[in-house]
Amino acid sequence: MSIEVIRPGLLSTVQDEGRTGYRRYGIHPGGVMDTFAARAANMLVGNSRHAAVLEMTMTGPELRFQESQLISLCGADLTATVDHLPVPLWRPVLVRAGSVLKFGSCRHGLRGYLAFAGGIAVPEVMGSRSTDLKTGLGGVEGRALHVGDLLPMGEPSVEARVWMQRMEKKAEENERDHRLLAPAWFLSERERPDYDGRYVIRVMQSKDNLLFSQESLEQFYTETYVISPQSDRMGYRLQGSRLELDQPLDRLSEAITYGTVQVPPDGQPIILMADHQTIGGYPVIAQVAQVDMPILAQARLGTRISFAQITHDRARKLYMEQETNMQLMDKLIRRRMAGMEGAQ
Repeated sequence: MSIEVIRPGLLSTVQDEGRTGYRRYGIHPGGVMDTFAARAANMLVGNSRHAAVLEMTMTGPELRFQESQLISLCGADLTATVDHLPVPLWRPVLVRAGSVLKFGSCRHGLRGYLAFAGGIAVPEVMGSRSTDLKTGLGGVEGRALHVGDLLPMGEPSVEARVWMQRMEKKAEENERDHRLLAPAWFLSERERPDYDGRYVIRVMQSKDNLLFSQESLEQFYTETYVISPQSDRMGYRLQGSRLELDQPLDRLSEAITYGTVQVPPDGQPIILMADHQTIGGYPVIAQVAQVDMPILAQARLGTRISFAQITHDRARKLYMEQETNMQLMDKLIRRRMAGMEGAQ
């Protein structure tokens, strides 16, 4: 089973949760930018959280389904349609064989995530199917999608197979020939990050705070920064008040991670994203709380953001609450798929 790429979209890549255990070799984890949306998309089609999805930026591809397939779309709203029928977000959708999935303009957000039951079964490289565009590792030949690519599909879970069979049977019993079948239930807004809210990003204080002038620290937490055009999957470069050190600094590089906020010599902060380097020598002014990284992943160039300081304990509690909710949602979704609620 495979999906044919008719048009590739602006930047469509195969991604999963990334590579682990290779930092000591200088290989960053990479993987999806919006970890929440990608994980939710996988849950909604009965996949494990580690299954590979398609990450789409601003505009999505055009795909032809050679066989019926269970999909879900989460994250940015890229106005998806199947044979001119709108595809609902944040819920499982059964697309019939021969149908074509298209995407239009991006209504909100930046990155959409398309999951298929069974995941995208490209070969694993260093334990991951994620595409690393800089090194050419993983995904489809280490690159973004091209016209004519065929995306191989994995084996759907038991829950997904049961759900698909019941949906198709129900459509046949009702003499419905819809190209698109979806249940009434979905992942509600209250269960998702606040994608549509103000971009106030919660951060934790860094051990390097004492290196910065008091004035710079006050500016960082009270003023607004803009995501500059020089931003990508490696890092978001911000434009705003210049941050300065109390005195010049020259030190050895040290480990950095997803969400680290560095300040290079020009005084303009950089938030490290999924494809960040593994070490860096710039002073670190803050670390973004993990629960707010999905919100940043959906922020477009030119977005104005500000920072609010929280404690490490608070950040940990927020993460644990989100993780507990995700696990409960996964169990609930699998039960609903096994029991099947009515299509609409």
